[in-house]
Amino acid sequence: MVQRLYGCEWDDEDDTTDGYHQLGYDGEDFLVLDLKNLRWIAPTPQAFITKLRWDQNRAQLEHSKNYYNKECVDWLKKYLDYGKSTLQRTERPEVSLLQRRPSSPVVCHATGFYPDRVVVFWRRDGEELYEHVDHGEVLPNPDGTFQVSVDLDLASVPREDWRRYECVVQVKGIEDILTPLDPARVRTNWGKTGPGGDGGVKNDITTPIIIAVLILAAVAAAGVAGVFVYKKRSGSHSSSGNSEEQSPAPEAQPLTT
Repeated sequence: MVQRLYGCEWDDEDDTTDGYHQLGYDGEDFLVLDLKNLRWIAPTPQAFITKLRWDQNRAQLEHSKNYYNKECVDWLKKYLDYGKSTLQRTERPEVSLLQRRPSSPVVCHATGFYPDRVVVFWRRDGEELYEHVDHGEVLPNPDGTFQVSVDLDLASVPREDWRRYECVVQVKGIEDILTPLDPARVRTNWGKTGPGGDGGVKNDITTPIIIAVLILAAVAAAGVAGVFVYKKRSGSHSSSGNSEEQSPAPEAQPLTT
């Protein structure tokens, strides 16, 4: 089995180009083109004879150099221009600070960005943090954009020092998005009193208890009403003169001799 991989690269920022041409045999590297020095590299001894023969073909090497540095790059730029609306599309992310409980890590969540090449990190006093930081994977959204989360464990950090921290989101083509760690901006699902408050937790527990009590009260009231209706109907049967609604006949007694 022979495999061939070739192509070119173009950096739109500094206009540098590069090309590559590799050959494989039975799943292993066989020959690699050194475009800078115009020679072939043989990773295995079996390819050395072919390398020597191809190195002597200077015309072919010069043609490869022109193709990868010029012709291939021109086609690459054309394809980029044709698919500009998709290939150069950029979407600015929305950044939120989230926390499940007061003891949970603070999550910097960026969503809605495109393309998926994004860098998200935490820093303190302008220095990037590496400890107590957990980087999540970039995940797709249903609309074709992407999302990612980076957790920061602040268990040993006093609340008054939170403002020294900030989340940084970097997307190519968009200026850096800086989100300071302001306790008032942290969104939680453990109450509306803000980080550190207990009122939210109590409210979350009290609400279902109140609903349960109301349901039990309604069931009990329905039971009492049912008993009252049953007794009323039973009494009306015993006093009614209507032959169609007489009380049930008494049970039969055993005969005696």
